[in-house]
Amino acid sequence: MKLSVLDGHALNPGDLSWDIFKKYADVTVYEQSHKDEVIDRIGASDAVLLNKINITSDILSKCPELKYIGVLATGYNVIDTAAAKASGVCVTNIPAYSTMAVAQHVFSFITYFSNHIALHNHSVMEGGWMKSSSFCYWEKPLIELSGKTLGILGYGNIGRQTAKIAAAFGMNVIVCPHTPRADIPGCVSKDVLFRESDFISLHVPLNSETKEIINKETLSLMKKSAYVINTARGGLINEHDVRMALDAGIIAGYAADVILEEPMASDCSLYKAPNCVLTPHIAWAPFETRRRLMDIAFCNFECWVLGHPQNTVC
Repeated sequence: MKLSVLDGHALNPGDLSWDIFKKYADVTVYEQSHKDEVIDRIGASDAVLLNKINITSDILSKCPELKYIGVLATGYNVIDTAAAKASGVCVTNIPAYSTMAVAQHVFSFITYFSNHIALHNHSVMEGGWMKSSSFCYWEKPLIELSGKTLGILGYGNIGRQTAKIAAAFGMNVIVCPHTPRADIPGCVSKDVLFRESDFISLHVPLNSETKEIINKETLSLMKKSAYVINTARGGLINEHDVRMALDAGIIAGYAADVILEEPMASDCSLYKAPNCVLTPHIAWAPFETRRRLMDIAFCNFECWVLGHPQNTVC
């Protein structure tokens, strides 16, 4: 059996190993693949692993030996699942592997805004404390999180873990899930969530209902002192509207680990925006999290080889 990894660098830049897959297959690993290389690199492969490589119906039609696609992520929108199903190709994903890491990243953003650690470290290292007439000073007002309201839009695994961390900080948590339920504490409408939250954290999938859910209208509902945190999908926000809101002081800040076009384009509206902090899609990337992903990816592949596939999306 032949297995090809089409864009292996993100998951394994060298601190993990693909060798476990050799138990069942002859493995070829490509660090990255341009879209024009995909068909040739799949070649006669029985199976492929990929993260952000688009697999279209045209690609599937030109790779008749392909029987398995293992997506090295939770989201599988890069796969034409209807075409894969029609071609008899099994597609699996990696659910719930990054819950702890992404929720941790949410609070890295929140405490970035509440305590301004980076700003004050820079000031101290530039000699600001040496010049101070007092034993303490602050460059921006600090925020005590206890008693502040965190609005969680979406309430899956990551949303629930984020709520647990917020409770440990003494925050008031309100939630707007896709389907309101009586057993979800703090359940509110979207409008209430936007109006009452001091911080809003996005945890919904990107679809026709949620695309650009953060826009001029919803931003106008928010407190001027409020912050938006996005570790979900870049397409959940209208980047131009967020930039305008930041420039005009309509909200206090925006933080994201995801943007609409990745890697960032030079004309991205959020580039050098005021009160905006961006990280390059790394919330999922701690070593422990990636090792868990690799283990689940192998288990998915092994289960498919043995005839009882798991985590299938088609």
